[in-house]
Order: sequence, then structure tokens, then C-alpha cells
Amino acid sequence: MTASQSVRCFLAALIVIGSLPQAPASAQDAGCAPAYRYVCQTVYEEQQVTCYRTVNETAYEEREITRQVPVYETQQRERRYAVLRPVTETSTRRERYTVQRPVVETQYRDASYDVVRNIVETAEREERYTVQRPVVETQMRQEQYCVQRPVVETSYRDQVRTVMRPVTTCRTQYVDQGCYVDQVVGVQPGATTGPRLQYVPPTQTVNPATGVVQTTRPGLAWVTQQQPPQQVVQKVWKPNLVAVQVPMTQMVPEQVVEKIPVQVTRMVTEQHTREVPVQVCRMVTEEQVRKVPYQTCRQVVERVERQVPVQVCRMVTEERVREVPVTTCRMVREEKVEPYSVQVCKFVTKVEKVQVPHVVQKQVPYTSTIRVPKTVMVRVPVDPCDACAG
Repeated sequence: MTASQSVRCFLAALIVIGSLPQAPASAQDAGCAPAYRYVCQTVYEEQQVTCYRTVNETAYEEREITRQVPVYETQQRERRYAVLRPVTETSTRRERYTVQRPVVETQYRDASYDVVRNIVETAEREERYTVQRPVVETQMRQEQYCVQRPVVETSYRDQVRTVMRPVTTCRTQYVDQGCYVDQVVGVQPGATTGPRLQYVPPTQTVNPATGVVQTTRPGLAWVTQQQPPQQVVQKVWKPNLVAVQVPMTQMVPEQVVEKIPVQVTRMVTEQHTREVPVQVCRMVTEEQVRKVPYQTCRQVVERVERQVPVQVCRMVTEERVREVPVTTCRMVREEKVEPYSVQVCKFVTKVEKVQVPHVVQKQVPYTSTIRVPKTVMVRVPVDPCDACAG
């Protein structure tokens, strides 16, 4: 019981005691009359309370978006340019020249020659030679071979097939509405400067093999220095997740067992015997006689008389006159106009209406039952005999 409940119980007890009738002066005068006492008790009452919970809903807002749309138009334009047109003029001039005219005369010269004629005579002689004549004989031999005969057998086997069944469920999808923030992603080591000559103080080192402390003499040495490291800052996306209920249809696999006939072919080996004819070729030596013709050639010289006409050409000089055409070309300037097409791009303003989704939070009322504590005064009877005895 709390302090406020104790105070209320005490005040209620005072009010009740003040309203009761006065008791007799002594227990002997009143006799053993029944007595009561008041006790504070806490009673819980059930009450209906209306509460509110926050529900996120997706609402669509209609907005107008203005954008520039390119529109291509074809325009006709003219291009002026100058050209040089050649104009040819022909004139004639007289020209004197000297030519050599050939004069042909016929003369005869002796071109007699000797002809050597071959006279061929044919004779024959006998020639003996040996030839190999093939003699072919056919023999039979037995040959055993194996044959694979197919035997087909049918059997049944169980085939498990998976069928996809669509199931629609609602899941909570979180939409990221975050932004980019700067974040240190690493430390970039400093640049290393090239070795330079620097004074090095005396240092002591320990030889790991022997454990002896060695002292290095001071002096100049080549030293490589490294710049201090730098932090690398990068734009990092900071997520802001918003829960959205999205219906999702999934294909749930379901296994179905089917009986499928399967034909199994097995090969049975069988042995067969067959007669195979084999041809054997052997060479038989024979001696033959043949007559070989041969030719004998002898030469006979004959004289052929021949007179050959020879044409002798001599050149005679003559002077002639001819008309020579002379062509003169001059360029005349002309201006021409050439039409051509040009595509011009213009941007036209276009207004479109789009649906922009946004999340709206709504308070939905619901009723719940609570138990409220309440303090009441309960009258409890007291045994008067015990009070008198006391």
C-alpha cells in the first residue's frame, strides 16, 4: 500500500468513527454487546481505456514536373559558292615542215642453200626376256566373330517432380531514405623522401645470434625519411530505414511422385562362324621371245637454188605545209546556289503529372482493459467476549 492510500484510509476511518454512536462508559454497564472494527482494503476495478497506436501508410501526392523535351525540325537553307567554268576557243595556224618520203626499189640476191635429207631404214632383231606371270588361287578359311544383339526390357521407376505453387505473403520492406556524410575511411601513409646524407649519433644494437651489445660509431649516413600519415575522408551513405508493408508472391516448391516407364536396352553377345574366301597370288617365271624393230638413218646432201627479191628503201626529202589547230582555254567565274537541309533541335517545355509516394503516420484508436486500484472501508466484527475478558 502506498503513502497516499494509507492517508485516505486513515481519513475514512476517522469519518466513520465520528458518525458511530457513543459506546457505554464501561464494558460491565453495556454488557457483552457486539463490536465492529473497520479495515482498509484495496479493490481493483476493470475499466475500458481507449489508446492510440501509430500506423504508417503510403500516400501518393500528385505533382507537376516541368522538363525540356528536344524537338527536331528540318529547315531548308541555301549555300552560295563560286565556280570556275573552262571556256575552250579553237584557232588555226599554218606550219611548214620537212618530211622524209620513202622510195622502195626491188633487187634480187642469191640465197641458194644445201639441204641435208635423212633416209631412215628399218630392220628387226630377236630379244629374249623373262617375265613374272601372276597366278591367283582362291582358298577358304574359317573366321569367328562376335555379334551384339540388343534386348529391350521395360521397367518402371519413381520420378520426383517439383511443382512451383504461388503463395502471396506480406513482408515488411525497409526503404532507405538516408543521405551522404563525411567519414574517415583510412589513413594514407606519408610519402617517403629519397635517401639523403645526415649525421647519425652513436647507437647500441644487440646481435640476435650472439646476444652481444654492439655500439655503432657516429657519423654521416644515408637516411630515408617518411612524411606523417594523412587521413582519407570519403562520402559515405548514412541509411535511414522506413518500414513499408509490401505484398510478395513466392513460388513454393511442391514435390509430386510419378511412375515413368523406362526401356533399358542391353546387348547380348553371340559368337558366329563364317567361311571367308582368301585369294593367294603367286608369281610364275616364264621366258619369252620378242622381235624388236630398230631404224638406221643415213644423210644425203642436196643443193637448192633460190633467188630472193630484196626491197631497198631510200628516203627523199620533201617540204609540206599543214594547218595546225590551236586550242585556248580560259576560265569564266560563275556563282551557283545549292539548297541543303539542316536539322535544328529546339527544346519545348512539357508539363507532366507524376505520383510521388510518401509515408503518412496515422493514430489508430483501440480499446484495452486496465485494472484501477481503489481503497474501501470494510467493517469486520470483533468478538465481544474477548473484548470483555480483556
